[in-house]
Amino acid sequence: MKFTKLATVALTTLAVSAPVVADLVFPSLSYRTGPYAAGGAPYADGYADYFTLLNERDGGIGGVLTAVPECETGYNTAKGVECYEATKGDGALAYQPLSTGITYQLIPKTMADDIPLMTQGYGRTSGANGKVFSHVFNFPANYWSGASRIINRIMEENGGTINDRNIALVYHNSGYGKEPIPTLEALATKHGFNLTLIPVDHPGQEQKSQWLQIRRERPDNIILYGWGVMNQVALKEAANIRYPMDQMFGIWWSGTENDALEGMGSHGYKAATFHNVGSDYPVYKDIQKFVVDAGLTAGDGSNVGTVLYNRGMYSAMLAAAGAANAQEIHGVKDITSGMMRDGLEALNVTNEFMAAAGMPKFGPEFSVSCSNHGGPGNVGIQQWDGNSREWKLVGDFEAPDMEVISALIKADSEAYAAENNITPRDC
Repeated sequence: MKFTKLATVALTTLAVSAPVVADLVFPSLSYRTGPYAAGGAPYADGYADYFTLLNERDGGIGGVLTAVPECETGYNTAKGVECYEATKGDGALAYQPLSTGITYQLIPKTMADDIPLMTQGYGRTSGANGKVFSHVFNFPANYWSGASRIINRIMEENGGTINDRNIALVYHNSGYGKEPIPTLEALATKHGFNLTLIPVDHPGQEQKSQWLQIRRERPDNIILYGWGVMNQVALKEAANIRYPMDQMFGIWWSGTENDALEGMGSHGYKAATFHNVGSDYPVYKDIQKFVVDAGLTAGDGSNVGTVLYNRGMYSAMLAAAGAANAQEIHGVKDITSGMMRDGLEALNVTNEFMAAAGMPKFGPEFSVSCSNHGGPGNVGIQQWDGNSREWKLVGDFEAPDMEVISALIKADSEAYAAENNITPRDC
């Protein structure tokens, strides 16, 4: 039977969409409802649509069909854990929770259950240490490499020095938003800039006091680690006080079409990214033919080619590549989650590989190993063009300050290992 549709079933108190028939299962812990739905929906669309493309065009991965059962989390950590428990027994090969809070809770569970946890661009940054976090994969970039790349960009724009420069971090007051603080503090010590920390409580609709502080102190640069409505409010407030947008940088979760103000309101605003922008890639012609025109999109098709759709599709491509690796390594088609882990640990994503996938230079080149589950952390810079109302890549995928980041990863992962009685693997 050919897998073509998803059927909705009730599982405990959760709404889970289950595959009619499939052998390679990639659960999607999505959030199409709640305060962050505008970000969660396009990502979930891109993730699901890519696997649908593989089924319809290629007959799956290695001739085995795939399925993407969705479980709605509402971006709620407790619900995310419930979704994991509700779906892991269905042959789940890997999880991508799209939430730092959920990721932290699932790290010990996935390690115990021998299921890979893929957290591209989010989660626990020190998960890059494969010796300690055997089942966590946060390639091709993480919150610390993103923060470092932004600082490098600010240095480039200021003649290579930022001594005594005032930089403010406006961040979501959660585990996610607090992730870059150790890196920025270390970089402030190294480069001599002054760092101001400005938290914004969930969901981020109320920011008057924060922007009064910014208007009063007028930092030279602002770095934004927001999500959902928080980004929109922050950019609106920045425009209201006439803050120079080209001096404001977001992390990738603050650099979507949902965030940039219409027209010239956010013109010049920049954001870090670990993948390219737009839909001018061969893979989109196939998605149009085999998914959109066939009426098989996970959503209504309106998100195709947007930043977050691209990110979900890119994450699915990397998961599929890991599965194909696992099939080759173990010589079987119906792989287990443990085999999937081996496949991810053997990934070697080159420009040639991405071109063959119809996504030439879509992201940075990277490889994964036993000890390094994060790759080199290369990050690009995109900028909002208010005239064309689109994001454009303006900075190549470049390496962050790995001297600083590697030391932080080592210290944090070793502390985690000690706290949880984990003996690091001998790689």
